[in-house]
Amino acid sequence: MPSALSLIGLRKTFGSKRAVDDLNLEVRAGCLFGLVGPNGAGKTTTLSMATGLLRPDAGTAIVLGHDVWSDPARAKALMGVLPDGLRLFDRLSGGELLHYVGLLRRVPPADIASRSAELLEALGLAEDADTLVVEYSAGMTKKIGLACALIHAPRLLVLDEPFEAVDPVSGEAIRSILRGYADSGGTVVMSSHVMELVESLCDDLAVVAQGRVLATGTLDEVRAGSSLQSRFLELVGFHASGQEALAWLRSSSGSS
Repeated sequence: MPSALSLIGLRKTFGSKRAVDDLNLEVRAGCLFGLVGPNGAGKTTTLSMATGLLRPDAGTAIVLGHDVWSDPARAKALMGVLPDGLRLFDRLSGGELLHYVGLLRRVPPADIASRSAELLEALGLAEDADTLVVEYSAGMTKKIGLACALIHAPRLLVLDEPFEAVDPVSGEAIRSILRGYADSGGTVVMSSHVMELVESLCDDLAVVAQGRVLATGTLDEVRAGSSLQSRFLELVGFHASGQEALAWLRSSSGSS
């Protein structure tokens, strides 16, 4: 399968910390791809460089044949992006925000209203279409951000923790949307800390730590006959502390 996203030698340093260390990654078209790793692994930095939000110190990102940094307009037109800590025009209502983003994304005006209505309904936001985004909860803000990423029908979705702060009902709706999108030929790249979510949803994945890819491939290839949780802990070198750790906490819980 052709690659929807190619990351080649990406590197980013903040002060003395190498956040992303010559990272290489291929994401095949038409799959749901999970990017997993511990806190501080470089996931958000990697996705920010892949989508043109953060310039790498070295390396490049190719989106469906277009270099994100030498041909940004073409590359970004093909992507829908839900970044970490997305700042929205929150003095607009949900419906107004989608209309505005649709215009920015050059969606035909005749299609903006119908697409907005469908997205709001699918994400459980129809009753809040006229509510200012500043009044949305964290989960609602995440959902309207996803709607903004989808409205122009991109060929590649790059989502940083799309299920964070989302309730189980809305989470199931998002799962259905992403699965249907990938089944119809779209490509999703999503980061997550939740191994069970990635294991149940993604086709391919990569495990990253300290800015490097430790393993990548199909779900079965990365799991290598184990659960994803166990394989992840093995790859990142996790070792449980001895029983003596936090002994003071256990003893205090039994005192009156």
